[in-house]
Amino acid sequence: MTALGRALPERVVTNDELAQTLDTSDEWIRTRTGIRERRMAAPGESTVDLAVAAGREALGDSSVDAVVLATSTADQLCPASAPQVAARLGLGTAAAFDVNAVCSGFVYALATAQGFIAGGIANRVLVIGADVFTSLVDPTDRTTVPIFGDGAGAVVLRAGDSDEPGAIGPFDLHSEGELADLLWVEAGGSKHRFSEDQRDHHLVMQGTAVFRHACARMAESSRAVLEQAGWMVGDVDRFVGHQANIRILQATAKHLGLPADAVVANIDRVGNTSAASIPLALADAVDDGTLVPGHRVLLTAFGAGLTWGSTLLTWPELG
Repeated sequence: MTALGRALPERVVTNDELAQTLDTSDEWIRTRTGIRERRMAAPGESTVDLAVAAGREALGDSSVDAVVLATSTADQLCPASAPQVAARLGLGTAAAFDVNAVCSGFVYALATAQGFIAGGIANRVLVIGADVFTSLVDPTDRTTVPIFGDGAGAVVLRAGDSDEPGAIGPFDLHSEGELADLLWVEAGGSKHRFSEDQRDHHLVMQGTAVFRHACARMAESSRAVLEQAGWMVGDVDRFVGHQANIRILQATAKHLGLPADAVVANIDRVGNTSAASIPLALADAVDDGTLVPGHRVLLTAFGAGLTWGSTLLTWPELG
């Protein structure tokens, strides 16, 4: 990993603002999720717009051979959004494609990019996690509206040596499709096409079950990847989990035996940004000095699908 970028919509939506139209309150949201505000894309502001802004910040004046965009809110069902991102970034005919593993998407995209580099297909890859997840929630649903926000985060990966700071891996990735209906949008695909029933077009979440599975699976995956790398739990300086809920982050860290001060969290300011969650948390942690070169970092995520996965790196000096 050699560079980092991010993009957030300008509009800030506070809990008090949500309480004006939903049966909720700032206290109710904060105590259950840890969120006090989130960013919401403006009308006409899309996933591609945010991905381009984050990618441009990560790239600077450099270029890449491929773009991997992790998103579950592509601008259209067809084609993928990544080629549009590559075009707007002036990357010519670079390979570009989407990865949809929802909130686990960024970890899956990192693994995909690593495979491209290890296989000699690319020397440098731009990995972006971007979602306008507020486009999927029912605006009258008090259980999902407070949770989700919009944003994008990006990193640049290059070929290098496995013992260099910034080297990504190993990876631990899994899925459990039998539980897809715990967190899904039913309509819009080839099986359940768009209908007059707008309820089918919005995200449905069985929160209690998702909470339980997220904590267990992220802890399980984290242990697996630590074992692959030969790291002990005590070797981890920073734990950067998917920012779904502060209680999930804290519970997972507790399962692993990590101290509270190892947990990186920015969910209070941005909410759950799905595939953008981990790179946005990394960027904020760099800014406030929570994450510095030399820190040993554990990344883990869980999302709809169900999907989950983890990886490791020693934090590098970024360009």
